[in-house]
Amino acid sequence: MSLLVRAAALTNYSEVARAAGLDPVRMLFDAGLSPGVLREPDLKIPVERFGRLLQASADISGNESFGLCMAESRLLSNLGAVGMLIRDQATLRDSLDMLMRYQPMLNGAQSLAVEECGELVIIRETLIAGSAHQPTRQRMELALGVMVRLIRQLLRPDWQPQRVCFEHSAPRDLSAHHRFLGPRIEFNCDFNGIICAKADLDARNPWADPAMVRYAQRLIDSSAMSQRTTMREDVRRAVLLLLPSGRCSIEQVAESLGVVCRTVQRRLAEEGQSFSTIVNEVRAELATRHVIESDRPLTEVATMLGFSALSGFSRWYHVQFGCSPRESRIARRPAAPSPASKA
Repeated sequence: MSLLVRAAALTNYSEVARAAGLDPVRMLFDAGLSPGVLREPDLKIPVERFGRLLQASADISGNESFGLCMAESRLLSNLGAVGMLIRDQATLRDSLDMLMRYQPMLNGAQSLAVEECGELVIIRETLIAGSAHQPTRQRMELALGVMVRLIRQLLRPDWQPQRVCFEHSAPRDLSAHHRFLGPRIEFNCDFNGIICAKADLDARNPWADPAMVRYAQRLIDSSAMSQRTTMREDVRRAVLLLLPSGRCSIEQVAESLGVVCRTVQRRLAEEGQSFSTIVNEVRAELATRHVIESDRPLTEVATMLGFSALSGFSRWYHVQFGCSPRESRIARRPAAPSPASKA
């Protein structure tokens, strides 16, 4: 079954595409999407086509910050009823808790986690790629950009994260990133996320409205009844979050889902799936992302994916993709222009 995302994820696409010299209607058709989805924010569209659209738009326009540009004018209202719910929570912590709870309704291929480290907090975003070799740079920059926008609407317009971290490599031009995200941006990191002060999470929201929270909660819960996720989807999200930390046994995944191992195994079997197959799929997805989209040393990539040595990772990678990780990384680089083309 294809992973889906609300068409509201395309908010501002037409404006950014036109500003970049693209025909948004043509780009949508080429990605297999009807232009009509722009008028129906609650429709669900395949994540693979959504990712294809963003990447093609960035590639053709030459705007490496295309996804980030789409995030610059996002509003809480773009999240529909979930936006109403998180807007009226008592604190940012409560808003993020609600966003994590209902994330599958908004984007079936995106996970959110909040980790506290002393006086700092990491708001970590994880994406499932639409296909094994589909880049996630544009989707991730859109996701983190939207998160910054939402926090500014919940706290104050001039709020700045202490740091923004991306797994992928830096673009050639960082002006859009600094204008929108601030000066503290790092690339080739271990995770995608935002680091902020713990105090930000507990700041009181003077506009919190408990009555509106109850109304939005009922509205969302009635809709959620028909949108139950499968165990495969739940396990994939958990594995995406846990694998880079080295804590990805079936016991740890089951614990993160609030069930016992036997429940995970039974429900996966009912869906014709297995835990080891899902882990391998996610490992292949993360390997592609870190090898092709980032400049991290391959020894670090191997360790992140649970391999004790680069040689073991290289053998596994060759079985999966038919070439070595080093060959994949070389192939991503544009070929040097020939003497004739320089003339």
